[in-house]
Amino acid sequence: MPNTPENYTLARNKSFCNFCPGYCCYRLPGSTLYLHAEDINRIARHFGVSDGEIRNRYLENKNTFKTREDGSCILLANDRMCKRCTVHEARPTQCREFPYNNPCPYLENPGLLEMIHPRIEQGLAVAGDEGR
Repeated sequence: MPNTPENYTLARNKSFCNFCPGYCCYRLPGSTLYLHAEDINRIARHFGVSDGEIRNRYLENKNTFKTREDGSCILLANDRMCKRCTVHEARPTQCREFPYNNPCPYLENPGLLEMIHPRIEQGLAVAGDEGR
């Protein structure tokens, strides 16, 4: 099989996640990050606060994080290009397991990338403007 762009798999493992600007940290229409009690507890221990405090500060509808106006996770840092998750060590199970041993859908699907990339650029630009 010749090496043509349609035959490439860009991200075969999670090592690509180390350099990602957080494509999966933006809520798309119809998608939801489901949080479990264990996830909330792990994040609470990470911050040294109660589970209730995490629920009050960061959760929407009992089972997902609030998002910013651009759809980004409330716990995503906009002051850096990679390693943007501020709770990476304590991140929810769904985040830990994504993309579920499949290639990254954001790198493999140009439509998803085109939808998310402008949001990332906007968030980083706003953070850059605030630092001036």
